[in-house]
Amino acid sequence: MYEFQASKQDIRKTRLVDVPLDSAGPLEPGQILIDIERFALTANNVTYGRIGEQLGYWNFFPPTQEADRGEWGLIPTWGFARVKASRHDQIATGTRLYGFLPMADQWMMTPGDIDARQIIDITPHRVSLPPVYNRYLRLDGAADEQRDGLAALLNPLYGTSFCLCDALQQADFHGAEQVILLSASSKTAIGLAWGLSQANTGRQPRVVGLTADKHRPFVESLNLYDQVLSYDNIGDLDNNINTVIIDMSGNGRLLGELHRVLNDHMRWSHQVGLTHWPDDTPTAEGLIEDRTGMFFAPGHIEQRIGELGADVWQQRVQAFMEDGLAHASRWLDVQTHNGIEHIAHVYQSLIEGGAPPDRGQVIAP
Repeated sequence: MYEFQASKQDIRKTRLVDVPLDSAGPLEPGQILIDIERFALTANNVTYGRIGEQLGYWNFFPPTQEADRGEWGLIPTWGFARVKASRHDQIATGTRLYGFLPMADQWMMTPGDIDARQIIDITPHRVSLPPVYNRYLRLDGAADEQRDGLAALLNPLYGTSFCLCDALQQADFHGAEQVILLSASSKTAIGLAWGLSQANTGRQPRVVGLTADKHRPFVESLNLYDQVLSYDNIGDLDNNINTVIIDMSGNGRLLGELHRVLNDHMRWSHQVGLTHWPDDTPTAEGLIEDRTGMFFAPGHIEQRIGELGADVWQQRVQAFMEDGLAHASRWLDVQTHNGIEHIAHVYQSLIEGGAPPDRGQVIAP
């Protein structure tokens, strides 16, 4: 059994560890062992690692060997798995699952609260963690490399995109006439821009994308933004209309500059991701802190499930996903790397920010 571990102090430091399977102990009654079929590697995983201590992402998948748990952790990802062995009378060997997974080739779980659609992992250390990450969908049918790769890449990112769309519409866009997306080439930003382009009720602000100059032709080719600007051309923004900012970059200097340029017209600023890491700066001069907040999608999901009910919420998410992924299949090239030994190279390319925005990386351990 292999685990790809990252240092909690510096996520650029990684190692691939061959862990004897018996280190985890034998399967106990009620437990299952899963083979991890494939998972996505995106800038989202960098964010999980960067804020792992702050938001508890290191707590989901502690290394199997206790001696490693102080310095090392497994960054979570999203993907597909198949039950290899089961000591649970409601889960058969061969059952396929989709959900939150470690960067590893196998893992042990303790399913509970089982129905025809999903299971919940009730491994003791996970019970207190956000419920959305402990749910695993039960899947029908065989694996499909292209379909599953696209879903592994975009389900979590477009899930955040949908939550942002929903939150903005709930708040009537904070009275804004303009929405600015930082890191407009990121997949979460593209999903949000696509979602806003489909909205046909209520306020419809113009959508502006800010991106690196080298990504500007790609972002423009999507035809999802009313205006696309490079970071060096912030002066070309309309700073005389009320504006909401969605920051996927984590670049505090850039965000502070935008706040200064917009001043009183900056109505709200959602901080979502850290695509500019390691060049991100958490705070910067000019940031209007009383109109800035971290957007935490799991919290929004739990709130809306409480308001709408799980079935209504899931229907809305599913409709967004089906149409959004169909659109994404026209511009996103899914690249699958067979073998867990490929994680290090793909991971480092994400850390360094060199991954082309029209490609998605999937690992099939």
